[in-house]
Amino acid sequence: MTTSLSDIETPAAVIDVARTQRNIGRMQDRMNALGVSFRPHVKTTKCVAVADRQRAAGANGITVSTLREAEEFFAAGYDDILYAVCIAPHRLSRAQGLRDQGCRLRILVDSVEAAQAVVEAQSRRDPFEVLIEVDTDGHRSGVGPEDERLIEIGRILHTGGATLCGVLTHAGNSYELDDPEALEHLAEQERALSVRAAERLRAAGLPCPIVSVGSTPTALSARALDGVTEVRCGVYVFFDLFMTNVGVCAIDDIALSVLTTVVGHQSEKGWIIVDAGWMAMSRDRGTARQRHDYGYGIACDLAGHPLKGDLVMIAANQEHGILAATNGRLISLENRFPIGTRLRILPNHACATGAQFSEYHVATDNGIETWRRFNGW
Repeated sequence: MTTSLSDIETPAAVIDVARTQRNIGRMQDRMNALGVSFRPHVKTTKCVAVADRQRAAGANGITVSTLREAEEFFAAGYDDILYAVCIAPHRLSRAQGLRDQGCRLRILVDSVEAAQAVVEAQSRRDPFEVLIEVDTDGHRSGVGPEDERLIEIGRILHTGGATLCGVLTHAGNSYELDDPEALEHLAEQERALSVRAAERLRAAGLPCPIVSVGSTPTALSARALDGVTEVRCGVYVFFDLFMTNVGVCAIDDIALSVLTTVVGHQSEKGWIIVDAGWMAMSRDRGTARQRHDYGYGIACDLAGHPLKGDLVMIAANQEHGILAATNGRLISLENRFPIGTRLRILPNHACATGAQFSEYHVATDNGIETWRRFNGW
């Protein structure tokens, strides 16, 4: 085990474990107060060590976005898993394989065709457990809560022998907001329309025990969750610059950063060149369309505190990042940031930046631990 971040090869993904634990506790406490079960989405971290801390805090089950995640977490002892992407027919045999091994894997559909494929592919001795995705904000996927297809899908699953577990939604439009009142309104819309979909299924004589909602902004903005049984969200565990613009966290809540080394200067341009380019930070420039553009990320000292002068990664090539002061002032680069200086860059999107790495480096009382993460589908 290395003893210092100065001993790690760069670029590297670094977790601030104190911030991570604080974020986990904040969300779990909120879900407990709202009286709902919490099923965190592990797609952000893809890391068993982080999920273990979420489970220890009180989480019930996990949410995944790939079957690779389901397989990895099941092998690590997680057997209550929701695969929250509408199932493609070719993945049904792989999903059934997990269930055959004892994994309580629930899957998702939002079309008549997918429901029919599930019924045709399932095992009679172990039918699939299925939720129907409901569209509550026009963001991406799902069937409308008043759409007749909702009932048709439910009947296909129920009469075909599958276990109809309930409805699920994701208020993805929350990522486009930055006003607390608007976020509260969308959280209530997410709740109300999901509950309405559940009521319609029940009125049609179909089972609907689960009403599952979730996004980090709405989870942190909802005032009440009457009729909801569980909440899912994931990026809250690390947060990122995008979420600071949405308004649900502060810079000091961001728990993931990229460790990088200064490798050059362009003094006449006011540039610092570092060895973390877009292969480390990702190509995600989501903050460019928000109220504050953070480039590819903001620079911090080795302790994780933003540097004075508002240094931002204004540009990135594959293995090079360019830092400059956003206030336009030229600074004494060679004196303040000599070659070899270690810095940490806070990312725009924790999910995308984490995906660039196969491991996290975590500072503990005993030194720097390495936590495995994984990618793939």
